[in-house]
Amino acid sequence: MFATGIENSCPSVGGRRVDEMDKCRHYEQWRRDFELVEECEIRYLRYGPPIHRTWLGPDRYDWEFADETFADLRRRDIVPIADLCHFGVPDWLGNFQNPEFPALFADYARAFAERFPWVQLYTPVNEMYICALFSAKYGWWNEQLTTDRAFVTALKYIVKANVLAMGRILEVRPDAIFIQSESSEYYHAQNPAAIHRAETLNAVRFLSLDLNYGHRVNSTMYEYLLDNGLTRDEYHFFLTGRLKHHCVMGNDYYCTNEHLVHPDGSTEAAGEIFGYAVITNQYYARYRLPIMHTETNLMEGPGKNEAIRWLRKEWANVLRVRNDGLPIVGFTWYSLTDQVDWDTALREDNGRVNPLGLYDLDRKPRPVGEVYRQLIAEWREVLPTQSVVLGLPVQPPSRHGDPATRRVAAGARSREQRYQEAPSNDQS
Repeated sequence: MFATGIENSCPSVGGRRVDEMDKCRHYEQWRRDFELVEECEIRYLRYGPPIHRTWLGPDRYDWEFADETFADLRRRDIVPIADLCHFGVPDWLGNFQNPEFPALFADYARAFAERFPWVQLYTPVNEMYICALFSAKYGWWNEQLTTDRAFVTALKYIVKANVLAMGRILEVRPDAIFIQSESSEYYHAQNPAAIHRAETLNAVRFLSLDLNYGHRVNSTMYEYLLDNGLTRDEYHFFLTGRLKHHCVMGNDYYCTNEHLVHPDGSTEAAGEIFGYAVITNQYYARYRLPIMHTETNLMEGPGKNEAIRWLRKEWANVLRVRNDGLPIVGFTWYSLTDQVDWDTALREDNGRVNPLGLYDLDRKPRPVGEVYRQLIAEWREVLPTQSVVLGLPVQPPSRHGDPATRRVAAGARSREQRYQEAPSNDQS
């Protein structure tokens, strides 16, 4: 699955809503944006409605924009990976410290699935670890807190929201597949004095997926979670979740994902040391799930070929992972167009265009867009004939409701019922 995405981050920063769809002019250019997806011969699009404009309150929704855009995606037979919560929540919900968020978000996810029953692929909550980290540990977004307790609180509510949403979506679409777009991180010790701190951070990086997939954490992380507000009952809620078999482990990788840890616990960007293939092998060894490279990009530099080199490097890493025998199902350049103010992680409203997209904000192709289109054309037909691990049972929108799709959905519902009735197995 070759994919791209429409950037729909919407955190609040000091009471100011940062709406990347607005900054990138998607609200006025969405038809053209979908045409660009087709021009690149991309059939999979990470895309979701703006949550703060769509979700007006408990059981209150404004579907007007979503109705228009998703109808057009369906007409074009583009497969959306529905991105329902991307770094922000509506003002009326407050922030990720709100204990009501998980259940309310699950209601929103089900309402979306009922509205668009032909949508099969979902990322209910994007980058759960990064969302909690930036909002409640770094103090950058939303609640802008900086404590371990705030981080654990945000993390447990974000992951619970994701788990509950998966369950509610499956009530409507039993053959739904969930692609967790999560940042794949690694922390390198600067010297021996930093080893313990680096080891701790390398355990913390897994917490969102550990809880999401019901993977038992080690004793140090268990104590950390309980010391910072997670209860035993909450921990066991995550252990008893039984939705892992519906999931694809989406890994995001950028040149900022590896960190150098100093003896005092501070960190700085380390650049690419291990790279995507090495770190993805670590995540796969832990969770044993199908994999998708769900985000990457690099700014186009003065030579105009920096992003192209990064694309080729990431694609080589994807092939390396595949040749290692791991079940990788897709690759994504994120996003379709340039972004705005990500050079300050959205904390400053500078209006600075970041040349990261396949197209610029005038919707003209960047060199990396031309190369990505060529890469897709060259590899799309080759990979399926060489390996069985690059496919999922995904039905395009044009086949929703046909007899074959109904049979698949009925079979998925029957299998899920038998699975839930079977004795629980330890998924760790």
